Formats: sequence, C-alpha cells, structure tokens
Amino acid sequence: MAAILSVSGSPSPTSRTARLLRHLDDRLRLHGHQVTPLDVRTLPAEALLGADFRHPAITGAVSLFERADGVVVGTPVYKAAYSGLLKSLLDLLPQYALAGKTVFPLATGGSTAHVLAIDYALRPVLSSMGALHVVPGWFTLDKDITVDDNGATVVAPGAAEALSQVTDQFSAALSARTAALAPTG
Repeated sequence: MAAILSVSGSPSPTSRTARLLRHLDDRLRLHGHQVTPLDVRTLPAEALLGADFRHPAITGAVSLFERADGVVVGTPVYKAAYSGLLKSLLDLLPQYALAGKTVFPLATGGSTAHVLAIDYALRPVLSSMGALHVVPGWFTLDKDITVDDNGATVVAPGAAEALSQVTDQFSAALSARTAALAPTG
C-alpha cells in the first residue's frame, strides 16, 4: 500500500478538476492505497501569494508531499497552462519536493486544444522537481465530468474507461516502486 497525495490546483469551489480527482481517489483506494486529498484553494491566499514559507498551512502542505510515495496533480487548463494557484504552491515547495516519487499529471479543460498543456507546461515542472517517474498524464474535457441527482461525480463512458486505464497504470507503477523499496525479511 502506497501513500498518495491527490492535489487539486483548481481555484473553484465547484471544480470539475477536484471532482475528478476525488473520483480517482476512490479508485486508488480500491487498489489498497492510502489517499490524502489537498485542495490548494483551501490554503491561505496571503501565504501562497506572499511566499510565506513558514506559514503553518504551507509547512503542513510541504509535509504532505514529504510523506507521499506518489502524487496525483490535477489542474484546470487556463491559457494553455496549469493554474496559477497550482504554480503558487509549487513555487513554495522545496526544489526537489518530488524526488523519488511517482507522479500522475491530470488536467481538465473546455477544449482538446489544451491537451498538450500536460506535456508542455506541467510535466517539465514536475520533472524539474525531481520526480522519479512521471507517468503518462491524462486530459479530460469539462463536458465529460457531470454530477448526478445524488451529487455523485459521473464521467462519460469513453473518458471513464481511458481514465481508469491510466489510473491503474499509475497504481501499478507506484505499487512496483513501493514493493521494490519494501524491506525483505
């Protein structure tokens, strides 16, 4: 069982990105992983924008990254890049906050024109932060993420199937890594 930090970089309280992440969190828990959600929008704006590295909320977030074996990073795409809110947090993390970690980049957006934001904007930052393995990311259209009458997240069938596959690949990569690091006896 691996410890996973599931980070939503969306500034919206009704975020499709966060809904999608929480949907994936449930699938990862079914694989036996321990998942901790982090919605960056809940961190104090003055600490993020003022680069207050010593603020208790920021040091707490840094601690969550330190304890994680794997990190899922989800963001809406704005102007062909990940959110400024996510950027604010990443800027406050230590340079190698992702060292030795398996990372799964995830993005949502209104148009397939934004699909390359994962590989051209987010992946280089995650790699520069020392990620051991950045698995193939996934982009989901906003229109494919809805809410049913009971408030549950529903992902359109085609998107759900593909998303399940990449989530399972992340889980397998993470499980292989944690098994390789487990003490033998």
